[in-house]
Amino acid sequence: MDTEKIIETITHIFEGADERNWDKVKASFADDVLLDYYSMNGNPASVLSSNDIITVWKGFLPGFDLTRHYVTKFRIEQSGGIVKAHFSGKADHFIDGESWTVEGTYDLELAISGDEAKVAKFKFNLQSQSGNTELPQKAATLAAKK
Repeated sequence: MDTEKIIETITHIFEGADERNWDKVKASFADDVLLDYYSMNGNPASVLSSNDIITVWKGFLPGFDLTRHYVTKFRIEQSGGIVKAHFSGKADHFIDGESWTVEGTYDLELAISGDEAKVAKFKFNLQSQSGNTELPQKAATLAAKK
């Protein structure tokens, strides 16, 4: 599969999250995804439906005034029907002039079916946080009011 198409599939997740375009996000995920944010929140990896992941993200991302995800330095490996992608990421989150920034790397696996690739494993590896680390809680409260 074309590397550019794989990167586009991945970046649509982050663009869709920033745009709050949940259909765009869902189109890049497999029906079930092994989601792993252990390094950030201490919760063990678990398999969630793409709908469940989007429900979680809807529960706090819309509470931010703005989010901007940046993904770079892609390393793509393909073997049979599986693609492994490793890349760097930074996410800036803003509420009322305050910011919270998260940086790390991602390890994703995508399953190839025909001319489509869908993210089946999504792991974030936290490297650093800066700014107001209370903003996610504030965003969740604000999102619940919308």
